[in-house]
Amino acid sequence: MRNGVFPSLGTRLIVVGTALLCSALPVVAAPPVAGYSIVKKIAIPGQGSWDYLSVDEAARRLYVSHGTQVEVIDVDSGSIVGSIAKTPGVHGIAIAPELGRGFVSNGQSATVTIFDLKTLNAIGEVPTGQKPDAIIFDPASSRVFAFNGGGNSATAIDAATGKVAGTVDLGGGPEFAAADGNGFVYNNLEDENLVLKIDSRKLTVEKRWPTAPCASPSSMAMDSANHRLFLGCRSKVMAVMNADTGQVITTLPIGDHVDATAFDPETKLIFNSNGEGTVTVIQQDSADKYSVVETVKTLPRAKTMALDPKTHKLFLSTTEAGQFEVLVVGK
Repeated sequence: MRNGVFPSLGTRLIVVGTALLCSALPVVAAPPVAGYSIVKKIAIPGQGSWDYLSVDEAARRLYVSHGTQVEVIDVDSGSIVGSIAKTPGVHGIAIAPELGRGFVSNGQSATVTIFDLKTLNAIGEVPTGQKPDAIIFDPASSRVFAFNGGGNSATAIDAATGKVAGTVDLGGGPEFAAADGNGFVYNNLEDENLVLKIDSRKLTVEKRWPTAPCASPSSMAMDSANHRLFLGCRSKVMAVMNADTGQVITTLPIGDHVDATAFDPETKLIFNSNGEGTVTVIQQDSADKYSVVETVKTLPRAKTMALDPKTHKLFLSTTEAGQFEVLVVGK
């Protein structure tokens, strides 16, 4: 009733009908908002190039490649706690926590340095193929795989003994890799637009899968539970590949010059760090459904990245006004 006048029957029917129609409509959830930004910058003394970063989640340490050494940072405080010297042309760092060992690929000397995770002291050096670059630890075989960018091969190293277990001929220039924990290692061949499925025990290439419409796949992460590979491609897309069949399920737009991809199994977010100075954040809605959540502004050349699964923060290397630093990206 308004001003003492009751609404007509027709008006009341319209109101009721509208309410019923609205209640019948499906509820559309608001799109997820990640809300990531740069929350901290860790300045590191000295000049020099950089490449991969690696997080030791249990020990709360971040390993940062930097010229001819590896910087070691406390993940939680951001303080520098040490370094691993004499790693010329360092590219990547692989961690084998159960063995108390770490492994560094030295691109200039064609070697892998083995170091003690507690003391950071070098305990051995292993010869590899030419220009070892990406390096990962495969827990299923207890082997470290160093992917030789100049030799089109991978050197497999027994993590416990430090001895070379064998060499895998890849037939192209390798980029990043991922292990599924069940005895298979996957690797991008950027120049061939292929993903290789490698048996980590037999040291044989089992499958060679094309990545089209993804071109120049340069980075990789894996959802082991759902058997999905996430390929960062220089053609400005991220491809989702079925790790059992090699089928490219979908592609999503990302930034320019991607060089690292990370998957957070708890939040179901996939991060692609791009050399243009952005991180593209993608939500995994289901094993075969994905959506772009946001584009985070970082800094130019901040294209390599590591994820801390505990805090869900990202770490990226770059320089700013001549200062080498690690960007911390979080909420």
